[in-house]
Amino acid sequence: MRSVIFDFDGTLLDSMQIWTEIDRAFLLENGIEPPEGISDIVKKMSIEESSAYFVERFSLPMTPEAVSRRIEEMADAAYRYDLQLKEGAGELLEGLWQRGIPCCIVSVTYPSLLEAAIQRLKIGSYVSFYLTPASAAEGKHTPALYQAAAKRLGTDIADTVVVEDALYAARTAKNAGFYTVGVLDPVGKPDWDAMRALCDRTTESLCTLCDASFYSIFH
Repeated sequence: MRSVIFDFDGTLLDSMQIWTEIDRAFLLENGIEPPEGISDIVKKMSIEESSAYFVERFSLPMTPEAVSRRIEEMADAAYRYDLQLKEGAGELLEGLWQRGIPCCIVSVTYPSLLEAAIQRLKIGSYVSFYLTPASAAEGKHTPALYQAAAKRLGTDIADTVVVEDALYAARTAKNAGFYTVGVLDPVGKPDWDAMRALCDRTTESLCTLCDASFYSIFH
């Protein structure tokens, strides 16, 4: 292995719970009682897909673009001021950087939120770049983003590690030939058994990757 592609939300950043809260708050402010499990549905969608889904399912009198802008506004303060790295994330990024192992971030969140959090948490120097979808067609249901990231990192797919907390995204990467590491996030706990069966390696904490047993796979 020669490089690492990290997901951001739920993998490096402890942020998944706020999206459940924002989904509910957005629907409530539009006079809609949030259906049970709504966040489980939209968490697997791109921003464009989830915005269009809200408009269509709940007959909202606004465009998907307006939905997207409002949800971005609702999440902005948390990313700009509050959300923290998951335990072990900073140490792991620094450890890989010290060993000359290139890393990047591939995320389907809003670029503005991603940039704000990366800058505040001072982890930008540890990653070569970050990629976000240019359109709904470039989410993590297809491997295009991972493939583009590996190309920019300069490593073959078989020599590139993908670290993810979402089962559907880990499955996409695994099926495309990447070495996959599944990370447990509380929001994804119902999928944990499936994640453990799928991935090449799984961990309940990034702290367990900050040791020789993980770094050795890059030799």
